[in-house]
Amino acid sequence: MIDEKASRHAVVVVGGSRGIGKAIAKVAASEGRPVVLVARSLEHLAEAASEIRIEGGEALILDLDLCLAGAPAHLEEFLTEKGLLCDVLVNSAGYGLRGAASVLPIDKQIGIIDVNIRALSELTLHFLPGMLRRRQGGVINLASVASFLPGPNMAMYYASKNFVRSFSEALNAELRFTGVTVTCAAPGPVATEFLDHSGAGKVSLFKILPRYPAPYVAEHVWHGFKSGRRLVIPGFSAKIAATTARMLPTGFLLFVVGRLQRRSSDLCPCGSGLRYKACCRATHNANGRKSGT
Repeated sequence: MIDEKASRHAVVVVGGSRGIGKAIAKVAASEGRPVVLVARSLEHLAEAASEIRIEGGEALILDLDLCLAGAPAHLEEFLTEKGLLCDVLVNSAGYGLRGAASVLPIDKQIGIIDVNIRALSELTLHFLPGMLRRRQGGVINLASVASFLPGPNMAMYYASKNFVRSFSEALNAELRFTGVTVTCAAPGPVATEFLDHSGAGKVSLFKILPRYPAPYVAEHVWHGFKSGRRLVIPGFSAKIAATTARMLPTGFLLFVVGRLQRRSSDLCPCGSGLRYKACCRATHNANGRKSGT
């Protein structure tokens, strides 16, 4: 068993090789906290750790596939070997896919559940008991402003982020007065590789909303966590979007988000293999004109 009194308290950033995760790791390291970066790409992990060390911080890396059985235990073993314990867990790993759920690959969509929901939940539940025993530390779970909306054409991603927000806010309420904080971060679009990898960067919705720099988001999230906040929404436009989503009817949101996240070249969700505009949309428009004459 680890000697907690002799161990140093680390900030463990899952998904820390890029984007918001790396930016949060830099903020934590700048305060003199040892950070452990966890991701699958050893190359990107090494680059991120090098950047932190150049700035005077301490960073260790662990290449780990979160979807493997026993991943949390393997992470804890690594920490023990290094004389560290997880004081703050940052769950920033995740991905999304754009397109109709009926035509996107099933395995990749289920992978969103595995990473965005299952791995996040498993890691959180694994490390919370130690934090509660020490009556300090906490968890930062990265959701999105998308968690306030239904998401046609990114259905699985939006649903996963809704889970993250609901789960995190509930834990925050459960752990009140324990000394342990669970904070949910719900940023709007951030200038990272996520938008390009998911395909979301090509649609109107993500061209309308401004993209905030990852360091800006990281600073707000980290300081919000240290202040014990339940929910942090960095950026004025993201706050407006979240507030508006709570006020508008779901049917209207479904229509607007669906239109803004669809491209005219998208495959039709009916599975015909044709473009949407030349298939069901064209049929619907033709029927509408006929019924109106």
